[in-house]
Amino acid sequence: MRPESSNYLAYKRSNMGASVRMPSHWRELRFRFLFSFGKGLNVTKENMLESGVPCLTYGDVHSRLGFEFDPCRDKLKCVSTDYLVQNPSSLLSVGDFVFADTSEDIAGSGNFSHLINEAKVFAGYHTVVARLIENNVPRFLAYFFESSAFREQVRQSVKGVKVYSITKGVLKDLWVWLPKFREQQLIASYLDKKVEALDRAIGAKEQQITLLKERKHILIQNAVTRGLILDAPMRDSGIDWVGQIPAHWEQVRLKNVSNFITSGPRGWSEYFSEHGAYFLQSGNLNESMGIELGSAVKVNPPKGTEGLRTRLLDGDVLVCVTGAKTGKVALAKISDYQEVYVNQHLCLVRPTKSILPEFIALVLYSVVGQTYFFLQQYGLKQGLGLDDVNEAPILLPPHDEQQAIVDHVNTEVIKQNKAALLLEQQITKLKEYKATLINSAVTGKIKVPGVMEPDEDVASQGTQEVPAL
Repeated sequence: MRPESSNYLAYKRSNMGASVRMPSHWRELRFRFLFSFGKGLNVTKENMLESGVPCLTYGDVHSRLGFEFDPCRDKLKCVSTDYLVQNPSSLLSVGDFVFADTSEDIAGSGNFSHLINEAKVFAGYHTVVARLIENNVPRFLAYFFESSAFREQVRQSVKGVKVYSITKGVLKDLWVWLPKFREQQLIASYLDKKVEALDRAIGAKEQQITLLKERKHILIQNAVTRGLILDAPMRDSGIDWVGQIPAHWEQVRLKNVSNFITSGPRGWSEYFSEHGAYFLQSGNLNESMGIELGSAVKVNPPKGTEGLRTRLLDGDVLVCVTGAKTGKVALAKISDYQEVYVNQHLCLVRPTKSILPEFIALVLYSVVGQTYFFLQQYGLKQGLGLDDVNEAPILLPPHDEQQAIVDHVNTEVIKQNKAALLLEQQITKLKEYKATLINSAVTGKIKVPGVMEPDEDVASQGTQEVPAL
């Protein structure tokens, strides 16, 4: 997709680079000539409250409230009303920009939000406040700061390795392009309409992906609790969250269909290396019952039984037993030549030949296993113990029926995954088009509908080079 609209009649060289050109009647100014600077309140997380005066933190800017925020619409943590007396000059004004002053990655450098409501609100820690000192359209500038042209300037100016600092000094030296006030309004209005339509389209496709994921969970839940024989006699399972199951199915505990269940070793950090075997952690388990070897750390394991006990084999089932991902399940699909171990946050389950590993993984991944794991953690208990995993309920059909269920689920999931992948590709294209559209409009690569250029004489005078400030 390419942004529609026409080009400007005349362009001139920009100070951002010899090959960069801008509409001849636009101004180009350093950031410092357009903004005065302020600083957020010197408060920490410990000072944040559920009620009081809303306060925008750098975490809000990075994680959820980029581009714009409205304290009446967007839920913010608060600070005490005492700050209204102690720091009244730190209150934000409508149209103010709040930049996060640090970023953990280069892509987030320059992340900002701007206030679109006149409510009383503060900026918090690790922020830089920029306030317009001349009459321009904040909405246009918000789109300009969102553009790849501006972000590329930021990325070339910030300093850091693991953490990138976006200081007042960095911002002051950046170039900002400005059309006339009316033109700024037209560009901002044009982008508002286009971006809203694109965001609706993106949101609709994201909702379709969510529905596909829900259908996947329902598919698996029905398969591992009801099977594929529609007219099979049913009986009560005695498990509240399962209900009835086929009468000919057995009910066992995971320990009854496992050769052994164990957790990974502790204290192997001293064996980490750039080369060696894979050492899986909970973060290497993905959302589709798979493992991501590419993101795993490497280890040279010690000799002896500890290594033999915790080495992963093809067909083993993994359960995360501690941390935020407790209960996550994965099935190992690895080659004999791949040497893989698990750490202490993962439980390794090695099934017996009486049950298909794929079927165990499906049961534990389904509502049957996930509800059980959740209930075992209820209250003050953190994570799962090996006894909890041992006692996990397994609904056990005959072996040939297990295979039919696994085959059916795999076939249907492949279809749903293809549909989800297509939607994700469409979302990526829409986001790319949105970014291109914003950048093109705010840098004059396209002229939006309604813009009237100066007459030819003024335009020709404007082709003279603008001196650097």
